[in-house]
Amino acid sequence: MKVLIGAGAAVLALLMVAALATVALLVSEEDAEATNPGKGGGLRNVPAEFRPWLLKADKACPEPELTPALLAAQLHQESKFSTQRSTVSDAGAQGPAQFMPATWATWGRDADGNGVASPWDVGDAVTAQGRMMCSLLRQAKSSGYGGDPRALALAGYNAGWGAVQRFRGVPPIWFARRPGQAEGETYHYVKVILASLPRFQGASTLEVSGTGSGPDALRRAAAWMGTPYSWGGGTPSGPSTGFCDGTNGYLNGQCSASSTAGFDCSSLVQNAYWPDLHLPRVAAAQYGATSDRPVARTDLQPGDLLFWSHGSSGAIYHVAIYAGDGNVVHAPRTGRNVELKSLTTAMPQRDYYGATRP
Repeated sequence: MKVLIGAGAAVLALLMVAALATVALLVSEEDAEATNPGKGGGLRNVPAEFRPWLLKADKACPEPELTPALLAAQLHQESKFSTQRSTVSDAGAQGPAQFMPATWATWGRDADGNGVASPWDVGDAVTAQGRMMCSLLRQAKSSGYGGDPRALALAGYNAGWGAVQRFRGVPPIWFARRPGQAEGETYHYVKVILASLPRFQGASTLEVSGTGSGPDALRRAAAWMGTPYSWGGGTPSGPSTGFCDGTNGYLNGQCSASSTAGFDCSSLVQNAYWPDLHLPRVAAAQYGATSDRPVARTDLQPGDLLFWSHGSSGAIYHVAIYAGDGNVVHAPRTGRNVELKSLTTAMPQRDYYGATRP
């Protein structure tokens, strides 16, 4: 096993670990579990009749937080994918996505083309669910409320956006949607769905060929596509909450990193190569540890590291993993997710500094 952490890089790594440990003390185990995004960009444990509609609903929504797995986890919590006409809640919600009649009148469409817009039809229900969640995600991100926008959107789906506005976030555990209803339904609804994401997230849609440390690292990185960016977040073990430093980690004026479990650009790279190769924690140190093996842009291979800088090796601010065909896998910035992106548009082309082969 290679070890590339020099004395200076080790100090940086220790400082980062100490900062992350401090943040971890401020985040409860319950919250960490609820915001754990799991991994993967595909689907698993989903009935075949739901799969194409989940993928279609995801594709129709430009919000990166909406994924097929999120919709699947929500459907399982709502109805366990039931298509029975008897799937009606005590409150009168209908079908696999549990739409109230008044809400269905707003979001329901004849998506499957059978001439009827029905909350019991899988295609109609799932696409309506996707449209509603997409709208709620936009509201969540523009609201200025702290926390995971997925949690806010799910709370809005369950209790109505008015409840989210009332508490400026997910309603607390004592909240009941209606008189006589058990307290905590919305609180646990959000928690259970986010915690169950790994059950429904399948393998990445990026196909990686070849063997060796580079392709293996690329596979590991690609498996995290869809995971949120979190400044200072991420470890060799997986996603974690990050922190804000006065400049980085903020979204809409709020510290997003401290409540978002994910990766930043360099922790994604570190995780991808661990444990076969112990790369340092931050991008500039990763460049320093691998700069003796530079790679020309015309000779890039899957797994190579690409760096962007404001002018020098000491000013490197971003690192990505080459994915082949002119693309990279990277964690771009706060508010975005780990993604596959063209090398030419991942970061400003003028800032491209060079590539190395770990």
